[in-house]
Amino acid sequence: MAFQPRELHPDRSARDLFGADMRRHRERLELSLVRLAKVLNYSKSQLARIEVAESMPPEDLPPRLDLLFETGDHFQRLYGVARNEPFPGKYQQAIELEATAVVIEEYACQIVPGLLQIAEVARHSLRAGAPHAPRAEIDRMAELRLQRQARLFGDAPPRCSFILDESVLRRPVGSPSVMATQLEAIARTAAGSSWITVQVLPFWTGVHAEMGGSLTLYTLPNGPAIAWTEGSHDGTIIQDRDSVAARRESYDLLRAQALSPRDSEALIESVVKEHQHHAAHPRHFPVA
Repeated sequence: MAFQPRELHPDRSARDLFGADMRRHRERLELSLVRLAKVLNYSKSQLARIEVAESMPPEDLPPRLDLLFETGDHFQRLYGVARNEPFPGKYQQAIELEATAVVIEEYACQIVPGLLQIAEVARHSLRAGAPHAPRAEIDRMAELRLQRQARLFGDAPPRCSFILDESVLRRPVGSPSVMATQLEAIARTAAGSSWITVQVLPFWTGVHAEMGGSLTLYTLPNGPAIAWTEGSHDGTIIQDRDSVAARRESYDLLRAQALSPRDSEALIESVVKEHQHHAAHPRHFPVA
């Protein structure tokens, strides 16, 4: 089967437009990614991630592209806009919804929601999604993720409901001690914030409609609810009334099947002790 390049979305963000224009000019000169990588002294994988807007272009790349493609300062100007965009285009709309919603309801299937992550877990999860990204880029994205949490503790915080699949508690992100610290932070947040509810969906509830990814429902001020579904590599905004209603029904069913906040706190505390045991006895913890 012939290789099919991934779809580009140049109208989504400046970072996306940068990648789309890079591909357009590369193909105009009939250069493969392998050849372009050799000419620019970059790795093929890094350039491929930049083309599909999965990685921010490094500062020295735009002038090299302008020189090679004879495009004046086109890529340098695009880079100036892209570097001021705080989030990748495919997530920008969801972040904007999160910033204005009066109610946030999230189901997390595999990993702690970004609004509840501690710094170490944020960095580990971002690194897993972008294994070849420069450390500075990972640190920047982690800091931006942590900054989003400030709204939960501001003057008019949104009401938040988090349903965590039990796998979120047990799947180690980083070391066992990091996971223990993360779960302790979640427990403290839930116990100390009347507007934040955390429930755990235990394994024994079995299969359900949302087990393939995460689901978030945003209720806007004086407006409708909007759904955001996210998989391992992309997310989708859902605004159609019937489709949002179907996601609402799924979320309400998950909430009904989940443990009560009190029982969820007890399970979280139990799993904290398991992670602490693994931290104290590393020989019993599988090393990746």
